[in-house]
Amino acid sequence: MGELRGSDLRTVAEQLGREPTIPFTVVARCAPGHPLVIRNAPLDGDGKPFPTTFWLTCPEAVKAVSRLESTGAIARLNERFDTDVGFRAAVERAHAEAAEERERLREGSRDWGGVGGTRRGLKCLHAHYANHLAGGDDEVGAWAAERVEPIHPDEPPGERIAVIDQGTHSCRLLVVERGADGAIHERAEDMIITRLGQGVDATGELDAGALVRTETVLARYCRRARALGATRIRVAATSAVRDASNRDVFVAMVLRHAGVEPEVIAGEEEARLAFLGGTLGLPVAEAPFLLVDIGGGSTEFVVGARPGRADHATSTQMGSVRLTERHVRTDPPAAADLDALRDAVADVLVGAELAVPEIHTARTFVSVAGTATTIQAIALGLDRYDPDATHRSWLGRGDVDAVLADLASMTNVQRAAIPVMAPGRGEVIVAGAVILLETMRRFGFERTLVSETDILWGLALDTLGVG
Repeated sequence: MGELRGSDLRTVAEQLGREPTIPFTVVARCAPGHPLVIRNAPLDGDGKPFPTTFWLTCPEAVKAVSRLESTGAIARLNERFDTDVGFRAAVERAHAEAAEERERLREGSRDWGGVGGTRRGLKCLHAHYANHLAGGDDEVGAWAAERVEPIHPDEPPGERIAVIDQGTHSCRLLVVERGADGAIHERAEDMIITRLGQGVDATGELDAGALVRTETVLARYCRRARALGATRIRVAATSAVRDASNRDVFVAMVLRHAGVEPEVIAGEEEARLAFLGGTLGLPVAEAPFLLVDIGGGSTEFVVGARPGRADHATSTQMGSVRLTERHVRTDPPAAADLDALRDAVADVLVGAELAVPEIHTARTFVSVAGTATTIQAIALGLDRYDPDATHRSWLGRGDVDAVLADLASMTNVQRAAIPVMAPGRGEVIVAGAVILLETMRRFGFERTLVSETDILWGLALDTLGVG
């Protein structure tokens, strides 16, 4: 999914010298924080095919690659393409992979060409370098990187690390850099729904198709992390992998691409990391905090008297994917489906209350993860997803109730068409919304503070020894 902050629209317009005409998200940033590479939608504003998926926007990067092109690099590389069988095969693999990446964004777009829209040879080093930085397996882009980097030589290099959060429903990447002054800057943040936990609740195994989908994304994430200079990649897996009898297949897959085994973290550790990412930096005066992390396979309830430091936690076998697979039988969900969801949630909340009675001491309710952030984006009436608008904003219980009612009246196709809905989330968000609403009702919260930072940022902060 990538990111698109309100400030990014202004910055990219300044970088390009014109208003962008194609919907986009940011997939990589320079150390100063401005967009480096954007991911374009497969269709332009007029609905016409636009086959260049990844676009280099940083002016300094564009100039550096242009200087390389001015030396005749394209002609030399195309001559090599015609004479070097191995190089030709590598370029063709890059084209095929780029076409598949675009196909993931829009079905039927695979045949529009590969890197930069071309089907054979090379025509634009900028497109190949952008594809490399975005995680493409692109030999030409890597060749260009060796010759143009560092793009900002005056910026002192900091410590760069990458973390990947493999959840039941989504796979997410965060690359950060800690500068010499200790400040932490984001270099990339991305989220793609891969549905790794599809069917795990019923079969106890990771589905073969889900593993293939996830591996494609994971491989690209690891390449992107390395292209952006990350010296360490940390992968954490949660509910779906915890519950799967064939988790060893996933472990081997991560080892193959990340070079390290994943941490299959226990529910309590998941809760600690979510609390670290979700509350660090909040005013102490607003404590104690109750943080609720609604995932696909589990939901964590965490209480802490200080920002970033969890004191009491429980992880429950209640998540948007798990409840949807168990209780939603019709599209849109029938009244009986909604009643079954509410009953299931009520049963789990009783257990959570017994496990963490400190819930009743909480002054501030913090909600993290995609259910809460998406509901807030809908409640705010956003015409596109903007984390600047949703992060640490207040979401009222009445708004949650109203949004849930609207979502429950829609089909999966209708929910998927909501501008702020991430691809694949519409199928399970009704169950997630029921969890959020029933939690607020049971524990007496009229509003919740929505946080865009969660376990993913918790992993990064923990890796860097912060908090």
